Amino acid sequence: MIKDKGQFKWLFFPILMWLSSRMFICIAMLLVVPCLSHFSKGVPITPGWHVFSAWDSTFYEKIATYGYDYLINEKQLVFIVFFPLLPLFSRVLMTFGLPFEVAGTLVNNLAFLGAVIVLYAWLNERYGTDIARWSTAVLAWCPLSLFGTVIYAEGLYLLCSTAALRAFDKKQYVGTALWGSLATASRPTGIALIPALLLVSVIERRGIKACIASLASGCGLFLFSLYCQMRLGDALAFLHAQKAWRPTLGLDWLHWWKMLMQIVVGSTNWKYGYIKDPWHPLLFTVIVVSGYLLWHFREKLSAPTIDYGFACLGLLSWLLAGDPLTNIAMIFGGLYVLWRVRTELSPIVTVYGFCGIGLLLASGGTISLNRLAYGIVSLSIALGVLVARYPRRGYAVVSLFTIILASFAIRFAQAQWVA
Repeated sequence: MIKDKGQFKWLFFPILMWLSSRMFICIAMLLVVPCLSHFSKGVPITPGWHVFSAWDSTFYEKIATYGYDYLINEKQLVFIVFFPLLPLFSRVLMTFGLPFEVAGTLVNNLAFLGAVIVLYAWLNERYGTDIARWSTAVLAWCPLSLFGTVIYAEGLYLLCSTAALRAFDKKQYVGTALWGSLATASRPTGIALIPALLLVSVIERRGIKACIASLASGCGLFLFSLYCQMRLGDALAFLHAQKAWRPTLGLDWLHWWKMLMQIVVGSTNWKYGYIKDPWHPLLFTVIVVSGYLLWHFREKLSAPTIDYGFACLGLLSWLLAGDPLTNIAMIFGGLYVLWRVRTELSPIVTVYGFCGIGLLLASGGTISLNRLAYGIVSLSIALGVLVARYPRRGYAVVSLFTIILASFAIRFAQAQWVA
């Protein structure tokens, strides 16, 4: 009996990471935000389940409440871009009398807990405790992990995609097909799983079973596409409806350039086309020069000074540039980290990461790409591998994440746009 209890000790760390980070978010959203609205004399915000529902949450609510058929009949075709798994599971809980705000929040949070546990178990088996712990901490405390708590599909997609990757890595092809099908039924970005699994199957010469499982992982997407064909006469309706957010496919150079300029010269100066606010470019220059000096004199400075110095500069950069910086950091910073540690990762983790980022870059827009990139678990694993080499830097990264996470949670509860 004691032996059996000992077998579950490994669960302590992932559950601790999930519980502590979710409590941190709930305190910010349920306790801090009402106080802020009171002292700022703004519109009073009362604590409640409603703070977890905003923006895309309202689309999922209408699908769970009325169904796609009703919305199609009402000519609200934009809803077809939201995949069915989250509304379906939420609807199941709603049959027990729970309101959507409660059901949707429970589904996403429990799914995110499952994702954290599956990730830790997988990495602990393959890479050892250190990498498993750092990758789990990165996933749980990343500012975008907010979307594993509010009513979005990120928690559900992370669970299904991580479980599919783990099953494939362990050559469990029935599990690969099952979890992959659920992943492709939860988010459009699940499409990246199919070529990633198939490509690694061919590269590693895993045989016909692996190839079949790779293709079968797209069953969720296929069934939803079949539904679109039957109801709308367009099997790719969910893709065509994306034009409401992303008018054309391909790399959106203009908006990437805009975000880069917003970081360098500031949104105000970009808007007016001249230096109306000189402080932003001046402060940006100070940050860049400070970073260069830290790097240049790195041999004369202590390691803690360098590590925490760069962490402070990262925080100042975010305070100065905001969301454009998080977008660029998640996409291009994620690509850099993934490439840097590629030889230390399993092929499926690396290939899926590049396929996922490639899909996002080719999507034809920049809206919410940082949130969508967070859903690619390969990036959290890659960063976990990197900071596991330098624990002090890991603590600095998680501390920076925590500060930004608090800001994101407060903004979302105030119904402000995040990501």
